[in-house]
Parts: sequence; structure tokens; C-alpha cells
Amino acid sequence: MSENRPRIVVFGATGYAGGLAVEALVARGLRPIISARSEAKLAALADSHGGLDYHVADVSDPDSVRALVGAGDVLVTGVGPFERVGWVAAEAAARVGAHYVDSTGEVGFVRELHRRHDAQARTTGSVMLPAFGYDYVPGVLAGALALDEAGPDAHSVDIGYFATGSLRNGLSQGTRKTVIDGMSLPVAVLHNGALVDRRAAQDVVSFPVRGRRRAGILATGTEVLQLPFTYPQVREIRVFNGWFPELARPMQAMSLVATTLSRHPLGRRALDTALPRFVGPAGGPDAAERARTRGLAVAVARSRSGEILAQVEVDGPSPYTVTADLMAMAADRLSRGLGRAAGVVGPIDGLGADAFPVACAEVGLARV
Repeated sequence: MSENRPRIVVFGATGYAGGLAVEALVARGLRPIISARSEAKLAALADSHGGLDYHVADVSDPDSVRALVGAGDVLVTGVGPFERVGWVAAEAAARVGAHYVDSTGEVGFVRELHRRHDAQARTTGSVMLPAFGYDYVPGVLAGALALDEAGPDAHSVDIGYFATGSLRNGLSQGTRKTVIDGMSLPVAVLHNGALVDRRAAQDVVSFPVRGRRRAGILATGTEVLQLPFTYPQVREIRVFNGWFPELARPMQAMSLVATTLSRHPLGRRALDTALPRFVGPAGGPDAAERARTRGLAVAVARSRSGEILAQVEVDGPSPYTVTADLMAMAADRLSRGLGRAAGVVGPIDGLGADAFPVACAEVGLARV
């Protein structure tokens, strides 16, 4: 990094998402400062990338996290689950006017982040880009392209996430935790122009993917928060997950059971005891496994009468590869002063409507 250029700091650098973000930044010729709670792991990671600077920091010691960044710096974080431990890093950035990028897939965290820190970030000049990865940038891109094509008659858009290749052995521990937790959490959809909660997997919808139909279950997504700012005429937005189309109906039944149990204290305790057993080991797919998988996002825009006005399919690298590349790209741009709007913002507002699709293409996300 140039002495005159703001610093890029990766918090949680020794974790799976953080480690991939460090790799992506170094591949861009950048020299991020890396941070985590284990000095031994940090030292080894720093050496593996030619001697990066590092600082020990832990969410249990908020001052250590606050010391990582100053005004104009960029904080990239993969420390989660975000609703449990993500607040310290977000507060540190908003407080001093540092820019912020995270890898969360937790929409509840994004909504609360906006409530807690949007006004402060606007005051300090912090551009905060939560969920700036496979969750949920490809869907925002697909939705925006479909709505642009559909024009002013667009009333609704459904967005689905799919993958080529098998994800059965290709999910990180963090993703498995998010999926499992999500079975009992409500899903936000835009309905009649307002955010309402639905049960996860309540609806199963078929999407056109690579010339055939694939099923997706109702899932969480920041598209319902972000697209209405750019497309206020749209009144209905739903997001679906089609990673395991053959399991759509069983997952729908599992969600019903999990939601029912979570309403009662004994059931909630039973879920809290049972579900962690399915999380599996730490880490995630290696480079060879990631190379066998590509991520797809499909958006279908309709008129008020239900007529399909536009149908867009966006293709990109593995969900984990594209998440790391997206965070690195955003951090690079923010460190060069290319953020367009301060506050807790989505990718269109944060990078600019004109720059957003160009930035996506830079990391391999493009319309098929």
C-alpha cells in the first residue's frame, strides 16, 4: 500500500472468508493489514504472503478492534455470525469514518446495521457495504438488469440463487451455520411495497436455469431492502435458494417443523442442542473444489398482471471465490475514493448505478 493511500484492514483474516479475501487483495497487488485474535496464526498467514503487517484484535476487546482503522481506511470483515459478534467491527468503522465491507448472509444483521449506524456513517463519511459477496450481489445485479429491461411496467421480481456442480461437499462451516439457523428464522419479502415476514421455504418456485426448470425455496436476501431504492415502482420482491432443488419439498417440511418448535422454549432449546451437530468442521472448500462449482443468479420481472417482462441469468465463479473477489474489489475502490454514497448502503448506491455492473464484470459476474 502507498503511504498516501488509506489502509485496507482484513479482520478475521485467519478464518475461511477472511483468508480468501486476503488472497484476493494480494492478487490485486495490494498489501492489506491482517487482523484476528490468534497471533500465531496471523504471523503464519503474514509470512505466507511475503510479510504482511498484522495486528491482534478480538471482539471481546472492543478497543483492540477500534484501533484497527481511522478515517478513510477500509475495514473488511468476515467475523461472524454477524448478529452475534459483528457489531464491534461495524461500530468501529462508522464511528471514525472508515469504510466497511462484510461477507454476511444475515439479512437481520443488515436491517439492524442500517438502524444503528446509517445516520452516524452518513455524518462521518463511512461507506458501509454489508453482505457484499455471493450473498447478495449477484442477485442485486440480476434483479437490476431485469428491472431495467422490464421498464416502468415492472411490478414484481423473483430472484433465485443456483449453482452448477454439487454443493453437497462444497459448503463452508459459516454457510452451513447460516442455512441451518435460517430454517427457523423469518424471511423478509417485499409485499405491496412493504417489508413483511414469511416462513423460510414457505414457497417453492420454479426458475429457468440453463434451459431447464429448477426449484428454489423462499429464502432471505438483501435484494428486498436494496432494489426498492432504485426501482420504487416495484411492489413485490422475493428471493429463493435453489442450491438443492431435489430437496426443496423436504426442506419446506423441515422449516415448518423448525419454526413450530422455535415458538416454544422447550422446542427452542431442543433445536439449539440438535442443530449444531449438523454444522460440521471449520473451513470450507479448497481451490480445486471451488473450481468445480459456478454460481448463478436468475431474476424474473413481471407486470401487475403476471406477464413476464424480462428474464435475466447472471453467471459467476464459485460462491466463495466471487465473495472474496467482490470484497477485494470493493475495498480497492473504496480505498481509492470511489464510493458514491455514505451510510449503510447497497451495492448500487454504494458504487454508483453506472459503476456497479462494470465492477461486477471485473470479478467475473456477467449476464449469460
